Amino acid sequence: MSLLGRAGHEPAARESGYAAHRAGVERLLASYRAIPPGAVVRLAKKTSNLFRARAATTAPGLDVSGLGQVIAVDPQAGTADVAGMTTYEDLVAATLPYGLAPLVVPQLKTITLGGAVTGLGIESTSFRNGLPHESVLEMDILTGSGEILTATPTGEHADLFHGFPNSYGTLGYSVRLKIELETVKPYVALRHVRFHDLRTLETELERIVTERSYQGEQVDYLDGVVFSATESYLSLGRQTDEPGPVGDYTGMDIYYRSLQHDDGVKTDRLTIADYLWRWDTDWFWCSRAFGTQNPKIRRFWPKSLRRSSFYWKLVALDRKYHFDDRRRARKGLAPQERVVQDIEVPVHRTADFAEWFLREIPIEPIWLCPLRLRETGAADGSRPWPLYPLEPRHTYVNFGFWSAVPTVPGQPEGAANRAIEKIVSEFDGHKSLYSDSYYDEAEFAKLYGGQTYTALKNRYDPDQRLLNLYSKAVQRK
Repeated sequence: MSLLGRAGHEPAARESGYAAHRAGVERLLASYRAIPPGAVVRLAKKTSNLFRARAATTAPGLDVSGLGQVIAVDPQAGTADVAGMTTYEDLVAATLPYGLAPLVVPQLKTITLGGAVTGLGIESTSFRNGLPHESVLEMDILTGSGEILTATPTGEHADLFHGFPNSYGTLGYSVRLKIELETVKPYVALRHVRFHDLRTLETELERIVTERSYQGEQVDYLDGVVFSATESYLSLGRQTDEPGPVGDYTGMDIYYRSLQHDDGVKTDRLTIADYLWRWDTDWFWCSRAFGTQNPKIRRFWPKSLRRSSFYWKLVALDRKYHFDDRRRARKGLAPQERVVQDIEVPVHRTADFAEWFLREIPIEPIWLCPLRLRETGAADGSRPWPLYPLEPRHTYVNFGFWSAVPTVPGQPEGAANRAIEKIVSEFDGHKSLYSDSYYDEAEFAKLYGGQTYTALKNRYDPDQRLLNLYSKAVQRK
């Protein structure tokens, strides 16, 4: 039954939600106390949306099994209390019956709210709503010292509140988050605008972000795809309650292929739920690696397994047994280097980076997503989120690329990823830390918080029970 169907029982449902959450918190604290004093504290979590390798450990982990639910939705206030391990799939399912959605919904269903806040997330509302952590009103955080602290933007633990994004569980784990929601309409009307050169795309992208419209029509959602230097698209979404036919990309049709056309503008419509999850069915375009975009295979591939979480399981099996490396070796081919990254560059370097990437890294398509911070920053010009210091009042463009390239004999490990890191820094950009990184320690500190992070680590994890950020993101301990 939907939450709307339970509307008459909301007080009881809310109390039940908070009672279940309290029980989950007790299990979490009990599991913390069971970890030996000298052991590193980690989550006892079998799945992840990280592409970094995790070191094996025999120590027990934190029991977060009771922290995967929406605790309560307050439709009058437009907020929700959410346990930290709740997936966006479950969060959206709880809010849409009220005509509400999180301000930013990352593209994959099994990303958790806590994960998107501590590890960053982005989507097609980010040009107007920023990043997921910017809609957080308060957080309960389990720190390395075993305390659960409530962090708010201006309270005693405001430093933890602002330092938590991009800390990747090295300052603590979110137990509960109170977030803002926004009103949404039942449908999204789409326009896919084709560009034949990247310079024109860059100019139009910057204008749309500023004006939030295109050819006189409002733009509520904005992202894009680059297929080549001469074929790229911006996808413009407008919320609507107008009835009419809708597309369906959970069956034989493939969403990213629906963008392509010869010239001008192509239109489409989706339900709001199908729009939010339009990328999940084919893991953007990465499902092609498993053959599921082949109509002969897709026809018999169960719909329930056309989702990113199942593709993740296939990737995990390949990591364990190296099927692809063995297949390539039998054909006399070189091993491949995984190039799975999201980076941001200032909007005026959009074409520069795209041209460099298409020339140097043989991967396509590439996802584009513009973003601007919601906050304007402090009066002294300081940046509000020190561990991922984007400039307030500036537009950035996220590039997502997820594939592999052949290794070249004599090149260092991670040669392609190192080259990407170098050019992103040259363009005054930033790189997310969910995948492989190769920075030296000094450069990493300069890019990701430096002494601010050290001070937070010493205050909230004085005994170093959690890994530090460099160890976790680069050394992969």
